[in-house]
Amino acid sequence: MSAKEIKDDRQYTKDHEWAKRDGKEVLIGISAFAVDQLGDITMVSLDVQEGDEIQKGQAFGTIESVKTLSDLFAPLSGKVTRINPNLDDQPELVNADPWGQGWMLALEPSAFDAEQGDLLDAEQYGKHLEDSDH
Repeated sequence: MSAKEIKDDRQYTKDHEWAKRDGKEVLIGISAFAVDQLGDITMVSLDVQEGDEIQKGQAFGTIESVKTLSDLFAPLSGKVTRINPNLDDQPELVNADPWGQGWMLALEPSAFDAEQGDLLDAEQYGKHLEDSDH
């Protein structure tokens, strides 16, 4: 995976979720690397609703592809403010645009300053991809 496929305007987990600060909210999605590993996405099922509180590391849903079913984990704790309404009918948006229209949910972080240190920046995430079996 080349560095150009990693966006430097967000932070990452080692499980390939990304978090992008957008005003008071943080948008959450999965990286292009994760999408490549999953293949064609057939379903995104989120187990949270707007207003729910979630904790960092908590599974908030699943993503199903022609290859596998994977859990989605929250990179940060907070209150869910929005869920991408388009993914129910168009899960392929995650394949087409994992960095934009394929976002999963937005949350208002409850401990951003304390928890963001556990996330990887783009350079660290790129090194993680190079150094690990993913």
